[in-house]
Amino acid sequence: MELLEETPALTLATLDPDGAPRATPLFFAADDLALIFLSDPASQHSCNLLADPRCAAALYPTVADWRTLRGLQMRGRARRMGAAETPRALQLYLRRFPFAADLAQAVQAAAPYRFQPDWIRRIDNRQGFGFQQEWQLGD
Repeated sequence: MELLEETPALTLATLDPDGAPRATPLFFAADDLALIFLSDPASQHSCNLLADPRCAAALYPTVADWRTLRGLQMRGRARRMGAAETPRALQLYLRRFPFAADLAQAVQAAAPYRFQPDWIRRIDNRQGFGFQQEWQLGD
């Protein structure tokens, strides 16, 4: 999907232990419709995902005119990826963000996570104000 290629960062929404929402910006790489991101396993949003993997994500290319606003809103689940999945996840991430190779210590300290959407809404004001399409995805 074109929007996934054009947009380097997403905002991930998780739930803190007290039920309050938390929004976290993260760089991501796409693996089909799944989104791969790196994070410190001790970060609050990572701990939130461990307790409850349900989350939401949004991504929007930067624009200066609301008439050209477009993006994706998604709901699904995110999980820390296992050891067998990590090499491919890092390959996808480093291919998208080559500068991360210069941050080897930070990358090694991070863990890869996979956000798998089960619902996606695409908005595109270029097609008319409030234009949207929705997809309900299977597991």
